[in-house]
Amino acid sequence: MADTLEFNEIYQEVKGSMNDGRLRLSRQGVIFKNSKTGKVDNIQASELAEGVWRRVALGHGLKLLTKNGHVYKYDGFRESEFDKLSDFFKAHYRLELAEKDLCVKGWNWGTVRFGGQLLSFDIGEQPVFEIPLSNVSQCTTGKNEVTLEFHQNDDAEVSLMEVRFYVPPTQEDGVDPVEAFAQNVLSKADVIQATGDAICIFRELQCLTPRGRYDIRIYPTFLHLHGKTFDYKIPYTTVLRLFLLPHKDQRQMFFVISLDPPIKQGQTRYHFLILLFSKDEDISLTLNMNEEEVEKRFEGRLTKNMSGSLYEMVSRVMKALVNRKITVPGNFQGHSGAQCITCSYKASSGLLYPLERGFIYVHKPPVHIRFDEISFVNFARGTTTTRSFDFEIETKQGTQYTFSSIEREEYGKLFDFVNAKKLNIKNRGLKEGMKQSYDEYADSDEDQHDAYLERMKEEGKIREENANDSSDGSGEETDESFNPGEEDDDVAEEFDSNASASSSSGDGDSDRDEKKPAKKAKIVKERKPRKKQVESKKGKDPNAPKRPMSAYMLWLNANREKIKSDHPGISITDLSKKAGELWKAMSKEKKEASGEWDRKAEDARRDYEKAMKEYSVGGKSESSKAERSKKKKKKQEKQTKGKAEKKGAASKALSSTKSPAKSMSESFKSKEFVSSDESSSGESKKE
Repeated sequence: MADTLEFNEIYQEVKGSMNDGRLRLSRQGVIFKNSKTGKVDNIQASELAEGVWRRVALGHGLKLLTKNGHVYKYDGFRESEFDKLSDFFKAHYRLELAEKDLCVKGWNWGTVRFGGQLLSFDIGEQPVFEIPLSNVSQCTTGKNEVTLEFHQNDDAEVSLMEVRFYVPPTQEDGVDPVEAFAQNVLSKADVIQATGDAICIFRELQCLTPRGRYDIRIYPTFLHLHGKTFDYKIPYTTVLRLFLLPHKDQRQMFFVISLDPPIKQGQTRYHFLILLFSKDEDISLTLNMNEEEVEKRFEGRLTKNMSGSLYEMVSRVMKALVNRKITVPGNFQGHSGAQCITCSYKASSGLLYPLERGFIYVHKPPVHIRFDEISFVNFARGTTTTRSFDFEIETKQGTQYTFSSIEREEYGKLFDFVNAKKLNIKNRGLKEGMKQSYDEYADSDEDQHDAYLERMKEEGKIREENANDSSDGSGEETDESFNPGEEDDDVAEEFDSNASASSSSGDGDSDRDEKKPAKKAKIVKERKPRKKQVESKKGKDPNAPKRPMSAYMLWLNANREKIKSDHPGISITDLSKKAGELWKAMSKEKKEASGEWDRKAEDARRDYEKAMKEYSVGGKSESSKAERSKKKKKKQEKQTKGKAEKKGAASKALSSTKSPAKSMSESFKSKEFVSSDESSSGESKKE
């Protein structure tokens, strides 16, 4: 007999909705983990009172009753699993797994039985339906009638909101069956009634969601938020988690309460209650209980009189009443030393906290993502600027969260944190020394985008070196080793834009020149500066020493033929891309251990500096003289060309004045009239 049984894709019935998760049966008890919320239900073996196996809509189900009256229902079992479960219950829990089928006669009269927190409507000995009394939000009575109202279920498409029971009158004196029915329901129902005094009250606390200032009254079983406009009553059973998070400014604290089901206001649902405190606020608190009651109920976790920071007192009281741990940020530290990252989610800016077992974003809208529900994370380029990047998280259910506008300086810290937590990183190639899983994510758009970025960086680097070779004034600069994964995004984007602008404008100019010859002097003048730039690049001194190559370029030249032989028919672009991948795959330790290419690059740099000194002393002066004589010659040619153009313009003006004279003698019009007419006709032609 196995010590444990595990079942996947099991559904737990909670407040009318089926929550999927994993069920584990062991010697110690029964554990169910909700896949959606991560909430864990733990039933000790000593608490189990009864186990029932029955046929339900999703196959077969298991109903467990505990000694304190709680009922747990799990559906999704196969019929063949009954023998295995029955033997396990006998061996480890000493319980008989009874088989009881539901009555499907369709009758609407029968007997109501109250057992623990369950209302069962039976026909004979068979149950027709069961209602967990914790689902009841209100119970009202009428003449021979009891009406039950239920909490709205946001997860279900259709929710049962009301059931009415007709209770026939009885002959017994002094007993009202309607009132007895209602009292049985109300004793177990989730109807919150603020009876008695509050344990303590916190006045005018700043609340971010729901927004406003609220008085928080702490009762034994629920929390009462009292504001100017709205009131909320929150049972402690609906609290999933508590978070205490320091603000980035180190002067404020967030206290976050995660709720399931959420509190409602109209159509708005609040899954998180977020309180904001200043660290400077202090409070002296006295509980509305005597010392014996405090000691008996809280067992030393609280005392009757307490004092300290306001956020500490609120969190301490909540922890004692809810009986849940408070989650605080782990060992993550951002670029500025804070335990959070400034970013934007949807339309609002907020703070993302990497925790030990998940991420939480505050504050609008608040988001909590557990590590166990994350499928993968992705680091993407910022859509608006290269000074930031986006952090994307996709869950196993297919939900995607994009946290944008994260400062580029936070990338290394966040990457190391995600890597340490062993989360799947979709684009590992962005970090040097990490092997990217091309096979697993080959078809994704993000990976194609990153490969394109890498190629652009490589081409931009090569263009930068060529431009540096052609510039005379950059002799004192030195190249750094080429690291495709660590190159600044600004460089790649700058070269991308320049390349596209120059190529498109160049093509456009050539097309215009073929179709329309330049008639106006104005167009020629606009294009002259661009020609001058080309001439200045072409006219550089051929005797000047060439700039030294970086370690990457030296390695590429030595291994180019080997890469070609390993990949026959590879294109130039793909060759550069492949070389970048191979260089990036070489670990930092391997590069430092061999040191061959760094030494060669250093030797080349020294030779270049030595040659530049010799060139600046002797060769540069001679080349500058040749350049000056060249410029002088060009100036003279330009002057003679300008004189010829002026002469031609004068002859044209002369011929134009002769033609109006002929027309004047023929039509007897004045010279002023004719010239004005000509000018207007010339303007219309231009238009």
